[in-house]
Amino acid sequence: MDEFLFIGVARAVVIFIQTPTIMQKDSSMVDHQGAKSNTFFRTRFHSNTHADVSVSTTTSCFKSLGSTQQNQIQLYVDTLLRWNQKMNLTATKEADEVMERHIEDSLAILPPIKTCYNLQSNEQISLIDVGSGAGLPGLVLAIACPDWRVTLLESINKRCVFLEHVVAVTGLTNVKIVRGRAESCGHDVMYREKFDVAIARAVAEMRVLAEYCLPLVRIGGLFVAAKGHDPKEEVENAENAVRMLGGSILQISPVDSHSPYGQRTTVICRKDHSTPQKYPREAGTPSKLPL
Repeated sequence: MDEFLFIGVARAVVIFIQTPTIMQKDSSMVDHQGAKSNTFFRTRFHSNTHADVSVSTTTSCFKSLGSTQQNQIQLYVDTLLRWNQKMNLTATKEADEVMERHIEDSLAILPPIKTCYNLQSNEQISLIDVGSGAGLPGLVLAIACPDWRVTLLESINKRCVFLEHVVAVTGLTNVKIVRGRAESCGHDVMYREKFDVAIARAVAEMRVLAEYCLPLVRIGGLFVAAKGHDPKEEVENAENAVRMLGGSILQISPVDSHSPYGQRTTVICRKDHSTPQKYPREAGTPSKLPL
């Protein structure tokens, strides 16, 4: 089992979102509260049935943030582009494009999550961003939701150093950075079934993501995957894997992202029961032999 290196101090959120031309991610969390009851979460989901729900985000999500949060986003973007000159963090090279392609897309994930949880604006959840890479979407969500406890799980050390630096520059206090692989973290008692939400963006196909993320989500919590405009076939192929790992597909939400790169889809799965102890399988196996 891998040894984890904790870098930085903040908190955690887990969700998965996939968009083009963004580096691979991986992330996990340590700071968590005691497990909440299944009843607590069941009463907060709007439906127990699989549904397609449209969420309109045609108004800029960034402009809806407070001035402090907007400044933190700007600091993050500036730091990302500076560091990107010496290491591969994103293929996007201009600030305006980062804002449109990555910041707006990351923020567009919030409405579907809040809809499923029926969250009040000041309500705390623990979230883990699996394969966080450059901090998208986890770091952006931590800025937008300062009451959330967000963990950024990333396997590559130099990316963890970047994330640690960004947390310091932005002054975030609700973020924790963990260096490690999801396959190992999913068996660690500090992380296994400890998070309210696990999210992933631009990491892998959904069958693989489910094995990375669902072991980290507590019963009654959510696994969120952000996909492209038409993930129907990918979602159908992943349904069996999601069930094997203790989950069910709760909602597929087309998101009219403010980004010029087209519609995105947020796939939200609920954790119904505990993940069998044999999952996740050893490092590298989920991607080579998807469930």
